[in-house]
Amino acid sequence: MSKQKLIVILGPTASGKTALSLKLAKKFSGQIVSADSRQVYKGMDIGTGKITKKEMEGISHYLLDVASPKRKFSVAQYQKLALKAINKILKENKIPFLVGGSPFYIYSIVDGWIFPQLKPDWKLRKKLEEKSCQELFDILKKKDSQRAKKIERKNKRRLIRAIEIAEKLGKVPSLEKNPQFECLLIGLKKSKEELRNLIKKRLLKRFKQGMIKEVKGLKKQGLSWKRLEGLGLEYKWIALYLQNKINYPEMVENLQRDIEQFAKRQMTWFKKDKRIKWIPPTRPPYRWAEKLVREFLE
Repeated sequence: MSKQKLIVILGPTASGKTALSLKLAKKFSGQIVSADSRQVYKGMDIGTGKITKKEMEGISHYLLDVASPKRKFSVAQYQKLALKAINKILKENKIPFLVGGSPFYIYSIVDGWIFPQLKPDWKLRKKLEEKSCQELFDILKKKDSQRAKKIERKNKRRLIRAIEIAEKLGKVPSLEKNPQFECLLIGLKKSKEELRNLIKKRLLKRFKQGMIKEVKGLKKQGLSWKRLEGLGLEYKWIALYLQNKINYPEMVENLQRDIEQFAKRQMTWFKKDKRIKWIPPTRPPYRWAEKLVREFLE
C-alpha cells in the first residue's frame, strides 16, 4: 500500500517559510501544521513570529497555542498531536504541509521516530537542573559516550533527558524509526548577508509590535524569570533586560547574535539531509516550489 503524501517546508529562521507555505497551501488545497518548538506555547506570539488569524487568509493551521508556557512541551507530545492533525487533514482530502524550522519536530514526523517509553524521574531531573550544560555533558559522556557524540551540547533539556534514559536503561537506545508518509522536503536558504539583514529587520519590527510588553505579560501570568530565560532567544534576553542585568543596546546586540547562531545551527542539521530539495537564494521560491509540489503530487 502506498504511503500518503506530506509536504515539508523547512529552513532557518527568517528565511520566508510562512509566506511560501501559505501560497502553496492556497494553490494546492492544503492545510498547515506548524513545526516550531516555541509557537506551541500560548501567549508567545510576537517573539515567535506566530501567524495571526488575519494572515492565515482562511487556511487552517494546527499546532499553534497547544501548550502552557509554564510547562515544558516534549517532542513526543508534539509528535502525537501533529500526527493527529495530519491524519485529520488527509481525511478531509486536503494536502498536509508541515512547516517550520525545529529539526526535532520535523524529523519526529518525517522519519517516524519511536520514543522510548520511560516515565519522567522528577527527583533526578530536579537534581540535574542545578548543573551547568558542561557538567551535564560530562555526566552523559561517562554514562553513554555514543549519545554524547551526537547530542546538542548546549541543550540542557535534552542532556537531562539523555542522562535520565541512560540511568534507567544503561544507555540511550538508538532511535527506531517508522516513517508513515511519503515526504517531499523543500528547503529555503538565504545567503549569510541576506539572512543577517532579514533577522535584523524582523527584530526591529517585533520590538515595535510590543515584544517587551509580551514578555512582561508572561511574567504577570506567573512565569518565573528562570522559565522565561529557559524559553531562549527573545524571551531570554528581554527577561535579562527587564531584570536590569543588561541594558537595551546589549539586549538587541545579544539577540541579533544569538538568532544568527540559532539559524546556523538549524542549517547544520538540515545540511545533513540529502533528501531536501533546496531552493537557491537567487531564484523566486514560489515558482520553484510550485513545480516541485506539482510533480510530487502527480
